[in-house]
Amino acid sequence: MHQLFKKQLVCILFLFSATAIHAQETDRIFKPNIRSVKFHVKGDQLAYPIIRLNGGDQLELHFDDMDADVKYYSYTFTLCNADWTPAMLSQFDYMKGFSNVRINTYRNSSLVLTRYTHYSCSLPDRNTTPTRSGNYILKVFTNGDTSQVAFTKRFLVIDTKVTAGASIVQPFNTSLAKTQQKLQFSVNVQNIKPTNIFQQIKVVILQNFRWDNAITNLQPTFIKQNVLEYNTENQALFPAQKEWRWVDLTSFRLQTDRIEKGDYSNNSQTLFIKPEGERKDLRYMYYRDYNGMYQLMNIEQNNPYWQGDYATVWFRYSTPDRKEISGKEIYLFGELTNYELTAANRLTFNAETGMYENKQYLKQALYDYIYVTRDKTTKQISADVTEGNWWEAENMYTILVYYRPLGGRADELIGMTQANSLANRPNFNNNRLL
Repeated sequence: MHQLFKKQLVCILFLFSATAIHAQETDRIFKPNIRSVKFHVKGDQLAYPIIRLNGGDQLELHFDDMDADVKYYSYTFTLCNADWTPAMLSQFDYMKGFSNVRINTYRNSSLVLTRYTHYSCSLPDRNTTPTRSGNYILKVFTNGDTSQVAFTKRFLVIDTKVTAGASIVQPFNTSLAKTQQKLQFSVNVQNIKPTNIFQQIKVVILQNFRWDNAITNLQPTFIKQNVLEYNTENQALFPAQKEWRWVDLTSFRLQTDRIEKGDYSNNSQTLFIKPEGERKDLRYMYYRDYNGMYQLMNIEQNNPYWQGDYATVWFRYSTPDRKEISGKEIYLFGELTNYELTAANRLTFNAETGMYENKQYLKQALYDYIYVTRDKTTKQISADVTEGNWWEAENMYTILVYYRPLGGRADELIGMTQANSLANRPNFNNNRLL
């Protein structure tokens, strides 16, 4: 009886822990003192955090604590399924080494006006490493207490067992042909030979590594022996958008042409970006962008991580008639706002100036961003009016293939392929792409 009670208690605690993890968003900053979180493949700020299982790859984590003191930060990670629900496994089943690892590398800011403490680490390392492929949530917390979460970030571990190929084509539907991009792709499952393809294989498509508009629940159109073909007119369609807006904040003193003015004092810096408006009717023009991401850098100091300064940056957006849009909210959107539609990222309409306004506290960097609207009733998010959509736009697409063995308790990430919308298109070549 005593042993049965202990087993029941362990199960209850495990389920409670899984529910708590699921309640947390997978990419979110919980503490207001945390800024400029960058999590990427080591050595490349613009590379999404994807590593090979047992491949020796490493990821790099950077973040700033604006309290400018020294705290006891640690990290752990949690295995999730393809839909980011927690896998019903204990940490011992997918982690080798310590479950909690302290972040010991930190440095105070120097040669800048703003005081902060910069923390960094590389993972996996000799202290801990994932032992299964799949979706993972990195959780950074304070004081050795996993309930004191500072922020969470996604990363992927892949164990390649299938091959896939993809291309981007223009939809046949004339109403979508000028504004949408369609993916057609195939997956060869020869090496795993699933018993039930429709239940064991899951496919997820990301546009520019965004999860907010990921396409899931796709079913193959045709099955030719061990090759799954995905090619229907109504599936795998993405609004093409335009190239992202950008602002160069690598220097706060040497202002670029995107900055209208700057206000400086002994303890603060404020920059005003020139007012912006709708782009849906503007002619499409290609230029190289970061597809919504940003890269920390500065032209005045040596190291962008602890020698990069901060400033309050004002973004201003104006409608053609300088009036508020009825029934809509406008948000600043991109990696600089963590792709979150929060009150801090919502633009407020100023009746005196006839413009929407929002301020962000940003570090020196090159930033990409767009403006999106959210319907107050339906909560639908769109960039159709603020940015517009052009079939010719450059976008990076990532197709992830998941597999769950019979009797398995977690989805494995077994395949990935990427395709750029400009690849193989006349007058463009790959060395111009990110």
